[in-house]
Amino acid sequence: MRGIGYEPEEARILADHVIDAALCGYEYSGLPKLLNVADIPLQAGHRPMRALKESSVSVLFDGGNQSGMLAMYYATRAVIERAQAHGMALVGVNNIWMSGRSAYYVEIVARAGLVGIHTVAAPPMVAPLGGARAALGTNPIAFGFPMEGDPLVIDLGTSALMGTDLQFRQRLGILLPDGVAIDEHGRPTTDAEAARRGAILPFGGHKGYALALAMHALGVSAEYLFIAFKPDLFAPLEDYRRALAAEIAVIKATPRQEGVDEIRIPGERAYRDRARLTREGLEIDRRIHDALIRLAEGTHA
Repeated sequence: MRGIGYEPEEARILADHVIDAALCGYEYSGLPKLLNVADIPLQAGHRPMRALKESSVSVLFDGGNQSGMLAMYYATRAVIERAQAHGMALVGVNNIWMSGRSAYYVEIVARAGLVGIHTVAAPPMVAPLGGARAALGTNPIAFGFPMEGDPLVIDLGTSALMGTDLQFRQRLGILLPDGVAIDEHGRPTTDAEAARRGAILPFGGHKGYALALAMHALGVSAEYLFIAFKPDLFAPLEDYRRALAAEIAVIKATPRQEGVDEIRIPGERAYRDRARLTREGLEIDRRIHDALIRLAEGTHA
């Protein structure tokens, strides 16, 4: 990232985000994502974030057409500061691109002792239910809850395939799963190139479509929205942490269906992968490795 013109602190923020995604087992949101960042030149109208409208508990930022992984990092810090001071806060950001993995931000908020909710109204890549072309974004929603031990983190896209995964598969020529995309003529496709010209489908039919529409409605005023509040508005934080941990323990102890080894909690696999891969190291595709080396040398092709 230094090689293509980012300042040292900006490069650190970007690198930390994608390496954490890779450690958590999300290859397509890991190091390959830096190639997507490099696809948009720094000189393409980027400018510093600025507050457009604010109150004691809220602020709406113009992101300055910069990387969403930078803007949302700053927005996360802003929502933590305001929520800790006032009990709750709302921070919105417009005019940014590619914010990365929403779980990354809500985990930071939860580790600060706050409940966090993060929504995105992304550019159109997803067809509405029954539609033949894109009209909605992949529109993820994520939650972070402070708990004894690691926070409870829930992060889901409202599309059957995330946009970064589609870019990753297109870059490496990997086929898509069946039933997740259509081509420009509205026909099912497993070709990533054709899907980029067509659309991704919502997950779960009308349920994913409805959730995507809800994120779209929130995005009318703030494309990227962060809500955070102190659990101790209702109960002491430590009581909340203990109670949630106890609830999770009960859920994990539920009798299992035949052939099921464990009832897993959302985010649990990512924590385990992070611990294991921090010890063992990361493996990346040679083509991605070589492209990153070219970035470091100041070239991008």
